[in-house]
Amino acid sequence: MMKANPSDPSMAQNEVNLPSDWRYEDTIREVETIINDIETGQLDLADVFERFTTAITYLRQCEMFLADRQGQMELLIEELGDETDF
Repeated sequence: MMKANPSDPSMAQNEVNLPSDWRYEDTIREVETIINDIETGQLDLADVFERFTTAITYLRQCEMFLADRQGQMELLIEELGDETDF
């Protein structure tokens, strides 16, 4: 499983174990699709658990991605602040 520390601002996207072609928006759309599939009530219970597990994995990826980007933004803001302190 993913062992990256998402609060580490020095981490790049690949360091949080995301494929190079991974996209946040696509992943969120997939989670929405999974939720809709579950809500229809048409899936077998085993399929519901499988789809739910997949959705949780996708949401963890999104959380790591956002934490990584937040860390990068904080680092950039800090560097900008250092540059303006004369």
